[in-house]
Amino acid sequence: MTDWTIAEAARRIAARQLSPVELTTELLGKVEALEPQLNAFIRPTPELAMQQARAAEAEIAASGPRGPLHGIPFGLKDIFGTRGIPTTGHSRSAEGHVPAEDAVTVAKLYEAGGVLMGKLATHEFAHGGPSFDLPWPPARNPWNTAHVTGGSSSGSGAAVAAGLVLGAMGSDTGGSIRNPAALCGIAGLKPTYGLLSRRGVWTNSFSYDHAGPMAWTAEDCAIMLDALAGHDPGDPASADRPKVPYQAALTGDIRGMRIGVLRELYETDVPVPAVARAAMEAALEVLRGLGAVLEDVRIRPAADYYAVKVLTAESELYAVHEKGLRENPEKFGEDFLGRSLAAILIRAEDYMQAQRERRVMLAEFEPLYAKYDALVTAAPGPAPRLEAWRTIHFWQKGSLTTPFNVSGGPAMSQCIGFTPEGLPLSMQVAGRPFDDAVVLRLADAYERATPWRERRPALVAGAAAPPLPPVPDPTPAEVTPAERDAIALIARRAGLTLNARQFELLCAAAPYVEQMAGRLRRARRFTEEPASVFTFGA
Repeated sequence: MTDWTIAEAARRIAARQLSPVELTTELLGKVEALEPQLNAFIRPTPELAMQQARAAEAEIAASGPRGPLHGIPFGLKDIFGTRGIPTTGHSRSAEGHVPAEDAVTVAKLYEAGGVLMGKLATHEFAHGGPSFDLPWPPARNPWNTAHVTGGSSSGSGAAVAAGLVLGAMGSDTGGSIRNPAALCGIAGLKPTYGLLSRRGVWTNSFSYDHAGPMAWTAEDCAIMLDALAGHDPGDPASADRPKVPYQAALTGDIRGMRIGVLRELYETDVPVPAVARAAMEAALEVLRGLGAVLEDVRIRPAADYYAVKVLTAESELYAVHEKGLRENPEKFGEDFLGRSLAAILIRAEDYMQAQRERRVMLAEFEPLYAKYDALVTAAPGPAPRLEAWRTIHFWQKGSLTTPFNVSGGPAMSQCIGFTPEGLPLSMQVAGRPFDDAVVLRLADAYERATPWRERRPALVAGAAAPPLPPVPDPTPAEVTPAERDAIALIARRAGLTLNARQFELLCAAAPYVEQMAGRLRRARRFTEEPASVFTFGA
């Protein structure tokens, strides 16, 4: 039963063929057996899970289920606030943080009757990682525990793929739902910006943060979205939109749907391995066979979107953690420091030019939205080994996912096959803002037509995971002595006291910050508005 989808378990619960207590007990046993080799959880909550399962069972027996999530066990990325339960962001700096109230999304899952299995691993504050110098180890990929899960919703991806939970919450600022969904072979949706409340979720970037569901299937993501979507007056970014029935939109019929294929993005711009390109070609043939009309289409180079997002989001992240970084940098992992410290090198004008360029980019998506019902491209993968990660990769490597953070529209990853070694391969489906139902309908139709949801990781209780690699040394910085002196002066003015390793991380990032800023430095008319302008409600 731990391999059932949310939809299947919900049908059995509604038919009185399965009890929430039975399902939760089975899953807790699986967590105990497999968690030592996966590190998906920071903090299991077995007592609370059983309490909620018993309450759900009694309510269902008395009056039937509230909906398809009633009695369904789920997990939370440990940036989602939980009243009375530590929410640490997987960081030493927040080990003692216990929220006084639940995040809005958590409260909605409770209202739907969900059963909390525990708090799940994340890259530090949904950003740095995988890290090997934090109080909790990084989550491992259930398809091969020597490999990464992708981040930052790392534990969510691992727990769903391993069948430790039936669904989980993740967050996505630059790909943090879609990366682990892709590398762990599950479905993960970054909803339209503002569709789900961010209130009570630890901020990474105010401009780019999305909360969203991760589950085994697109249908399960739709079920979760039905419970999660809705206006929150307490979240300034929350959209006040009419309620959409997402699960009901999954008709399986995509005949005549117009799909733009962003082939250049994954073939030449951020090239994926040949095995992933072959899987994409096969997936496109499936969509054609289902009656969709496909056409190749191009967008800007990925590096443009990445520069806009990073210059904005790193500045905002630094503002969130500035006090801690200034007073106690040693409480953060090196991978987090190697990304966040570089924000002090981002000038105010660079931040604002990034916001102005984002508005231009949003306008550039409009013709695509007018012509196509959805866009498809490759997702990241296959998953590399844990020891292959270096912090500098964050600055050096392009991103397949970030363009859709800049666009703000819905985007999801789903499995489209496996490598000969058994690692998942995935595709992204993206859509117009608030066309989340269309994205889910396309993804669901693909899943119905393919066998990939029948294959699960072959985990063995008691198996030993390979040892974790050591913390890698900082990549030597390619800066001149004069540039080092200038960076040191900026750090002092920012009130930072860094040791030699921390300073080297900062210096290593410096050339890439300058390259990104340089992409956006051009003559602009004074009328070019930033994407951060706002309007008052009626």
